[in-house]
Amino acid sequence: MAQKWTAAQMPSQAGKTAIVTGANSGIGFQAAAELAAHGAHVLLAVRSLPKGEEAAARIRAATPTASVEVVSLDVASLASVRAFAESFLASDRGLDLLINNAGVMALAKRELTADGFERQFATNHLGHFALTGLLLPALEKATAARVVTVASLAHRNGKFELDNLQGEKKYVPWDVYGMTKLANVLFASELERRARKSGLTLRSLAVHPGIARTQIFQNGPGMGDIKGIITRLFAPLMTQDDARGALPTLYAATNPAALGGQYIGPDGMGELKGWPKVVEPRENGKDPVAAKQLWEASEKLTGVHYLD
Repeated sequence: MAQKWTAAQMPSQAGKTAIVTGANSGIGFQAAAELAAHGAHVLLAVRSLPKGEEAAARIRAATPTASVEVVSLDVASLASVRAFAESFLASDRGLDLLINNAGVMALAKRELTADGFERQFATNHLGHFALTGLLLPALEKATAARVVTVASLAHRNGKFELDNLQGEKKYVPWDVYGMTKLANVLFASELERRARKSGLTLRSLAVHPGIARTQIFQNGPGMGDIKGIITRLFAPLMTQDDARGALPTLYAATNPAALGGQYIGPDGMGELKGWPKVVEPRENGKDPVAAKQLWEASEKLTGVHYLD
């Protein structure tokens, strides 16, 4: 039987710089904590600085030698994304790891951001698309940078509709969420394809955590009704904690065996839980035409163009 991959098998990350979006809780926090414990300098990119400082304090308490930095970033705001990227590039640092993790799930009502984008699409995809492009000069400075984009099993139900990317025609919370997670998978594959075409050493991978008991899961829609109560009762059988849920992210970010273009998820039944391994997205996540169309649409919406 193949050995199960755990965070204990992570190679030293000393000398590396990592950015983790949404790092104050859940999978993002666990990933940031392990990267810091293994020697990386980790930027906790968060909307709430107080929550970010609390997360940093927890990391330092567990690993007194941890090098962590709390920075303000709201991926749902292009102004915030641009300001963060400009500040990071001004520091003239290379960027070894970018973990596109922040997200929102199945918002009950269609909300628009200050940029006029549907909030799930803006947070889960557009902000990370723009952030990756704006940080590309720093990623190119690293010897073999990796971009890890956190998707979801929900991508399986996602439907790519170029004229309805933001639920303009009809807003169904879970449908839009699934579409944004499909966008994560398509973006990761297209980034890898364009990086290879451009001759970059950058690797792009997508991951999913299975079903992890994170804050976004516990506080998700329907968790207060009878269906939610039943879900909680059976959660230990069907889900895993956020530390285990973060393992696919850490595997993709640090395992020398992880290759660009791969999709990493749990090895258990239905990929609901388990140890990280290479898995396959559904066919909707392997459509090169949709990936190209999504990329071009994202460039138009965000005004960020890179890797033609």
